Amino acid sequence: MNKTFNLLFYVKKSKINASGNVPIYLRITIDGKITEISTKRTIKISKWNSDSQKVSGTSEECKSLNSYLKTFEQKVYNTYHCLVKDNEQVTCETIKNRLLGKDEFNRTLIPIFNDHNERMEKLIGKEFAIGTLGRYRTCLSHIKEFLKWKFKVSDIDVKKINYTFLNDFEFFLRTEKSCNNNSAVKYIKNFGKIIRSCLAKGWMEKDPFLNYHSNFDEVTRVFLNEQELEKLFNKDFKNERLSQVRYIFLFSCYTGLAYIDTKKLTRNHIHIGLDGNQWIYTVRQKTKTTSNIPLLTQAEDIIKKYLNHPTCINTGKLLPILSNQKMNAYLKEIADLCDINKELTYHIARHTFATTVTLSNGVPIESVSKMLGHKNIKTTQHYAKILDKKLSEDMSALKKVLLDKEKQKKQSQVLK
Repeated sequence: MNKTFNLLFYVKKSKINASGNVPIYLRITIDGKITEISTKRTIKISKWNSDSQKVSGTSEECKSLNSYLKTFEQKVYNTYHCLVKDNEQVTCETIKNRLLGKDEFNRTLIPIFNDHNERMEKLIGKEFAIGTLGRYRTCLSHIKEFLKWKFKVSDIDVKKINYTFLNDFEFFLRTEKSCNNNSAVKYIKNFGKIIRSCLAKGWMEKDPFLNYHSNFDEVTRVFLNEQELEKLFNKDFKNERLSQVRYIFLFSCYTGLAYIDTKKLTRNHIHIGLDGNQWIYTVRQKTKTTSNIPLLTQAEDIIKKYLNHPTCINTGKLLPILSNQKMNAYLKEIADLCDINKELTYHIARHTFATTVTLSNGVPIESVSKMLGHKNIKTTQHYAKILDKKLSEDMSALKKVLLDKEKQKKQSQVLK
């Protein structure tokens, strides 16, 4: 609430016209800041009573003018109270603009969100993946449903989005939309991008996320162990398409490349490294970070296998990879045929590279992080947490250190 709000009618003697009349103005003062607005009325300077802020006299003309000024004053008070009621910022300028019909353009959420999604759509394949756009579209859909559910409106001024709005939206996602924790947090995070854009453009004055906190639940990542990899390699598939999908999936198990990064590979991505061996040099589609990966023998053999494949020859691609949807459909069938009791998807190949192929075999986590193209090593550390074999080795090493210390202690006691 503002500390002061004062109104004062006065005449501008410096603007006297040829008829000897002066214009009547209203001065609005809020917290020491002043603005003035014309009443569109004039009066003889001799008839103006500055103490009572009205026209002196009992004529109908004087009464009519004083009544007009009283109505004008009440209109200003009403405007002030409306701004306060609507939780709008109350300043001299906002009152003046509303009185003059020059209200600031209200930025509302839905057009801003739509504009974001439309821009993102035009950058598919350049900066964003189609799946990313899908998540923002779903988030916008949830926002629209939330506004109707909570406020019975189809849109809202972005200035009215606050901490309570975020809490209520999260509650809506968890209850009405039955989202689990990570899905709800992800949608809130997507929404946060829209809010940050509004803040950066000066459309919002306070960040609603300032005191808001939410955390992802740690997810156990599925990966294939050495025995399961062997099953895939050794299985004799009668169907050539299943065999092809199997080998391309294994290629990612030994390179750590995600589906989209494998799909875009060409011969131009293969170079001879400083060690004289073949390397893949590429940039991750998702994070735009570089991934420099020395080719293991298994991956090299798969590349050679499809060197003269018609699809590779015609398209220039390194491997004859199918759509992600078809790859995943075939992988489910492959898992059944190989007696692998896991829901096999293409992305599991990346997890397998990080765990079974590299970390389990002693490759330093920093090297694994670099090959995976992670921006932060904390992302790679999630893989290290789930390796029982690695934990066992680390604890065995610790056990040996402690035993050695105990032996040294006993030997020193004997010498004494």
